[in-house]
Amino acid sequence: MIQIEAYYVVRTQGNNLVFGKIFLTDLLEEIPKMPDFLVALRPHTVWEKTPVKLFCTVQGNPRPIVKWYKGGVPVDPLSAPGKYKIESKYGVHSLIISRYVVPVTKSKSTIFTERSKFPILCCALNGSVHELKLILPHLTEIHPSKLEVTLLDRFPVSFGVEGGSISLVCTMVVVPDLPNVPPLAQWYRDDKMLKPGKLAEMSVCGGAARLTLPHLAKDDEGLYTLRIFTKDGTAEHSAYLFVSDAAPSAAGAPGAPMSVKAYDINSDYVLVAWKPPNTVNEAPITGYFVDRCEAGADTWVQCNDAPVKVCKYPVHGLSVGRSYHFRVRAVNSAGISRPSRKSDKVTALDPAESERLQGTDEGKYDIVIKDDDLEGYVTIPGEPTDVHASEIFRSYVVLSWRPPSPRGRAPLWYVIEKVSGTGAWQRINTAVKLHSPRYPVFDLQDGQKYQFRVYSVNMYGSSEASVPSEPIQKVDEDGAPSAPGQVVATRNTKSSVFVQWEAPKHLKNLMGYYIDGRVVGSKEWFPCNHKPFKHTRFVVHGLIPGETYTFRVQAVNIFGLSEESQESSPIAVESALATPSAPYGITMLSCDGSSMTVAWKSPKHCGGSKVNAYYIDKRDADTLVWKEVNLAAITERVCTVDNLTEGVFYELKVQAGNMAGVGVPSAPSAPMKCEAWTMDEPGPAYDLSFSEIRSHSLVIQWKAPVYTGASAVSGYFVDMTKKGSSEFVTLNQEAVSHRYLQVTGLEEGETYVFRVRSVNANGVGKPSQLSEPVCAKALPGTTEIVAGVDEETGDIFLSLEACEICETSKFVWSKNYKPIGDCPRVSVTAKGRTSRLTFTNPDKDDLGRYSVVVTDTDGVSSSHTLTEDVVPLKHGLNYEILEKGHVRFWLQAVKLSPSVSYRFIVNDKEVTSGEGHKISHDVASGVIQMTVDHFTRASEGTYTVQIHDGKAKTQSSLVLVGDVFKAALKEAEFQRKEHIRKQGPHFSEYLYFTVTDDCTVMLACKVANVKKETVFHWYKEDDEIVPESPPNVMSGACALPIPLFSRKDQGVYKATLSDDRGKDTSVFDISGQVFDDIINAIAQIAGASASDLVLQCTPEGIRLQCYMNYYTEEMKTVWKHKESKIASSEKMRIGGTAEMAWMQICDPSDKEKGHYSIEISDGVKTHTRTFDLSGQGKKITSTSTVHLYRGRVVGGLPDVVTIMEEKSLSLTCTVWGEPTPEVTWFKNEQEVASTEHTKITFDGGKFASLVINKVTPEDSGKYSINVRNKYGGEFVEITVSVYRRGEQIPDSSAFTCYSADDCAFDTSGEKVKKKKKTQEK
Repeated sequence: MIQIEAYYVVRTQGNNLVFGKIFLTDLLEEIPKMPDFLVALRPHTVWEKTPVKLFCTVQGNPRPIVKWYKGGVPVDPLSAPGKYKIESKYGVHSLIISRYVVPVTKSKSTIFTERSKFPILCCALNGSVHELKLILPHLTEIHPSKLEVTLLDRFPVSFGVEGGSISLVCTMVVVPDLPNVPPLAQWYRDDKMLKPGKLAEMSVCGGAARLTLPHLAKDDEGLYTLRIFTKDGTAEHSAYLFVSDAAPSAAGAPGAPMSVKAYDINSDYVLVAWKPPNTVNEAPITGYFVDRCEAGADTWVQCNDAPVKVCKYPVHGLSVGRSYHFRVRAVNSAGISRPSRKSDKVTALDPAESERLQGTDEGKYDIVIKDDDLEGYVTIPGEPTDVHASEIFRSYVVLSWRPPSPRGRAPLWYVIEKVSGTGAWQRINTAVKLHSPRYPVFDLQDGQKYQFRVYSVNMYGSSEASVPSEPIQKVDEDGAPSAPGQVVATRNTKSSVFVQWEAPKHLKNLMGYYIDGRVVGSKEWFPCNHKPFKHTRFVVHGLIPGETYTFRVQAVNIFGLSEESQESSPIAVESALATPSAPYGITMLSCDGSSMTVAWKSPKHCGGSKVNAYYIDKRDADTLVWKEVNLAAITERVCTVDNLTEGVFYELKVQAGNMAGVGVPSAPSAPMKCEAWTMDEPGPAYDLSFSEIRSHSLVIQWKAPVYTGASAVSGYFVDMTKKGSSEFVTLNQEAVSHRYLQVTGLEEGETYVFRVRSVNANGVGKPSQLSEPVCAKALPGTTEIVAGVDEETGDIFLSLEACEICETSKFVWSKNYKPIGDCPRVSVTAKGRTSRLTFTNPDKDDLGRYSVVVTDTDGVSSSHTLTEDVVPLKHGLNYEILEKGHVRFWLQAVKLSPSVSYRFIVNDKEVTSGEGHKISHDVASGVIQMTVDHFTRASEGTYTVQIHDGKAKTQSSLVLVGDVFKAALKEAEFQRKEHIRKQGPHFSEYLYFTVTDDCTVMLACKVANVKKETVFHWYKEDDEIVPESPPNVMSGACALPIPLFSRKDQGVYKATLSDDRGKDTSVFDISGQVFDDIINAIAQIAGASASDLVLQCTPEGIRLQCYMNYYTEEMKTVWKHKESKIASSEKMRIGGTAEMAWMQICDPSDKEKGHYSIEISDGVKTHTRTFDLSGQGKKITSTSTVHLYRGRVVGGLPDVVTIMEEKSLSLTCTVWGEPTPEVTWFKNEQEVASTEHTKITFDGGKFASLVINKVTPEDSGKYSINVRNKYGGEFVEITVSVYRRGEQIPDSSAFTCYSADDCAFDTSGEKVKKKKKTQEK
């Protein structure tokens, strides 16, 4: 600052003159001055969602206090975290606005002008007058936003699974670090701030901000952002969290729904909505089940009987004042999904109650009254108004209306009526008292229009009906959005791809999108996201580097998923193509006074393609003008710069180029003096590189110095130090002659720096430039080279499967870290991620250390040493269980000589061939084996084989402990028992079941090692079963028929086989899944034999019948009417006999018209039979003609008959029908055939008789007669009970025969007693 001097003279009271000097600048600083703009704000034109910076400079004395305003409202950076940043430095005041958003939404291509000006408080313009507003700042406590925070380690893109947990952590440096004032951190998911709770635990301590999600669900998937308030604004970081489906409850079942929320909450009704899951390889979702649970309880109640097909469901019947949670399960043909995360708690309250409250402010107190208090004394309420449908779907319609006014004070409920066309009004909520002005209606007919009206009812009576609603009709659920348009995938990073697509033409209340991907060549798709994503662009993470993928997109709304879009073009997972970063590490390798040779290091980022060009510029260190060194591209990282002036300092810079162009230049090198090197020691080695980096070792390689000194380079020393330290340690005490060194003994996770010094006869030369810091940590998924023998050709090979690869990657094999040249004995092949080095005719020259490096990766590499001292193995030590429970341990070498020696070591003790152990080998096959006769619990441990064959040796070990040993021991014991069992009669195949064509279940088995004396027995629940035909064990197979199989046949069946040599048993438990499998097998045969549905008229109405080989109620049969499942009821009864399944429609009406079907499922296939009961416009009813001509029993039969044994029983009745009916007699639901003992007659088409000669107790049972013609028929049942002579006569209200005479019934049903043939006893 320029200072101005001024002199002054002052006369004192004594007339003395005093001279002095002052600085005018000091005076000027003390003069008050109004605030003023030196540099004022100027208008800006910016793109939407781009940052904008506003600057101004002010002056004034005292220093003005600056405040920023927008539209007259102060700008508060804390009100919109991350959006505003205010700075004041050196008199320049700035406001930085990030992500500027236009108040009115416009397209991205629209240019707009920032209209909101930010006036500074210290000087508001009013005409031409500056108006000063000074606000004195108040001293406040230290706020977290005053801290300086720098983020260090940041959480990456993360992957979780439903039901698991995950933590997102950011470490940071805080200045000042005050324990009681941690930084203010906020977590966001998809730009919505999260609050701490059971599902999101947050902490800021120990230099880290942490978010833990302890109970992951797909609701948690999204973009997570951490914003920390700092002195300069905010520091933030974002990364995506993916949450995949947990294992399904059943194979093929869908994933769980998500985002379950309750809306439109009333006193007994809520509307539950959710988002559908993605279905990739699963069957389409057919519907959803909604469950509810009272808050504080753990019992879930299913709300809907049938799955709802849309992602909304109205739940009614709630209890007023109680709180509920809701969850949703998805259904498809394979099963039901896991339940979704439960919704937030909602309380069933009437929202109109708060609207009916009125308040007044009366000074000290607030007075609240209800509208009821203003209505006066009202008994009968008014009628509801505005009846309409608030939700219309094919599954249901939700009616809504406004409560009545006046309402009255008595409790209120509603009654709803409907009408279709010109019909009569019908009440629809007969069994439900409605307290909410909402009601879901489910049973509306397709294609019909309905009107509804509502009554208000209380204890005093009912209101008038409301005005009927407009006609309401169910709509088809064809509301899924159309498929998205073209899908384009582009490169992003080495493990992610950027996917974008065109929005569907018909959005239809779009929820978002699901993106699927698959590896090219695979048929299996995988989900890229598990929660609908709202935008038309998405970054797919977690892909395999170098793999090729294709993608597709589906749109989502409440009706489900759209059709899949067309697949994108295949794309390899590579980093996005860009120019390479700048080279670095320029160093001088040699100088002769007129030229210098320099080298540099490759760019850290190649830009997604190979660097194929370098360009060098030079300049005199005293000038600013750069000159090109080479016009043509240089491919190597070494260059000699000519035409230099000796003694001058030069600076160099290098640019790298690839197929995308030339990148940015490097920083200028340090000035290098062009002075001839004359020292005797060698120059520096260069191009230090690393491979085979593991947790405790690595391999360092370098190139020989260009300047060798007075003699040839004879070796190298390698020095190492930890990063940040200057104390180097020499790793090799003697110089190595080769240009690589394996470094061991590193600390895992530690970072090191290396340098190399060259040596010749004259001494140790200059050290190389320091290497880049390298961390002792292996790449995730690192694999090593595997040596093996090709089973087909017998060739030895080395193979590596890379954990990472890209499109431009190559496998570079080396021997002793020198590239392998053309050699007829060696061939290299690569397929996908695997490369193989094969030795076709190996000899001693091929021994050495082989290494492979995968280019364009983060250092994928490995090595393997082939030595003459190793016996190559085809198979390492393995084991197998033999027939008698013996265990064989074996290995196979590629080749063995006759002089081979070996030994087996078990738990550090050598085992020799002898009692219990048999050890041998075969030179021809190369197999060495040991058989253990008694494998017991003491056999657990480690087994090792050591082999010596000439100079070569090797060993192979097998660890048999824990679960692996238990499995081997169990198998050995089983084989031992099996051997003992098979010494006598035994089952070669244990019990199994088959089903014959007549649906008889056969329990079958196969036996072996039997003789004539072998005895076979059947048992059920330890009770012996004696079949009609005894089993023939000599045939090798036995079977037990179980006719008319049903649930009563469940139980444990057992078959035994025994003779003097031993006994064997087979058990078969018919229950659970086995029972279901048998029923499915029966259903498969019965379903295939099922006849078409036939119509049968009955006194109650009409019956649809389906005849089949066998029917039992345990079969999975479903009757449907118009594709809706029919439940058995008084109106529609479902049943069957052994020969058919039937459905009875009682008192049929026009409502029962339509398409009927029966579905018989066998677990794999569904057999369907249909019947069109449309009536062609005629009324479906039991007409007089049908009743008149149908077959029926005219003369009745008794209900019960009791008769003594040895008597003859005659059941006779008169039947009638036009045409003449067919008559069938049954006993215990099995058709009775005419025999000498049981004679059936049907005389003249009128008299039907069943005569049983000399009845026995076995003739007792339920008899029935079925009379049927084309118009229908009748089924009459009679119970017959036979008692033995001398027994007490059973009490019966039916006719009983007491004598030896025959008993009969005439056609009128009257009892008739024939003449006695013998005297009554």
